[in-house]
Amino acid sequence: MNDVMRSPDTDADLDPDLGLEETPRGSAPHPVAVLRAVGRRLLPSLIEATLVPTLLFYAVFALVGATGAFIAALGWSYLTIGRRLASRTPIPGIMILASIGITLRTAFAIASGSSFVYFVQPVLGTLVLSAVFVISVIVGRPLIGRFASDFCALEPGIASRPGVVRLYSHLTYLWAAVNLCAATATLVMLLTMPIGAFVAVRPLVCWLLTLTGIVITVSASVRAVRREGLLLAITSGGTLSAAVR
Repeated sequence: MNDVMRSPDTDADLDPDLGLEETPRGSAPHPVAVLRAVGRRLLPSLIEATLVPTLLFYAVFALVGATGAFIAALGWSYLTIGRRLASRTPIPGIMILASIGITLRTAFAIASGSSFVYFVQPVLGTLVLSAVFVISVIVGRPLIGRFASDFCALEPGIASRPGVVRLYSHLTYLWAAVNLCAATATLVMLLTMPIGAFVAVRPLVCWLLTLTGIVITVSASVRAVRREGLLLAITSGGTLSAAVR
């Protein structure tokens, strides 16, 4: 991490194209630059964990029916985790959550023999996840803190700073709200739309809610970096690192 962290006297060594903005208390790249860096880190995992199995499910569902679609989506999920275990690559938290969700959805759907259960179960799962986010704050272990290292390398001690702990709590509540909105929207669409329209529209709505949450998360994080007097930098590889100035 030392190759990307600089003292105030050496900030000039950072890439000038990153749009670094300094304040008397801290410095960070422009939120748009941070958003691009988060996107480079997040989108591959998000696509692999959610978009690909969703598209695979719908494609197989149209060709061979529900059972084959269940197996295809579940198989893809396990394949992505197995590949990382075999190569000893860290498994992103979002991929673990997605795999658990797909496993539960498939188990309930096969047990019930109803594809409707497959579509409605994510509503229940998302509501449970929203509750887990809230409970994690109540017990003093905000869940967002678990995912922070997936997107930004933090110097030891930063995660325990009061301002950062507050940020984690606020963002955990934010993602609880995002999940609650996604569950509500999914249920309304499932009950009011033909299945074909639901299949087409639901991913768009959920991705829009997710992207909105990401933008708010990045903006709040950049403000927190400046308040805490931290130095946030983007490496030449496009990843984020934070350190005490």
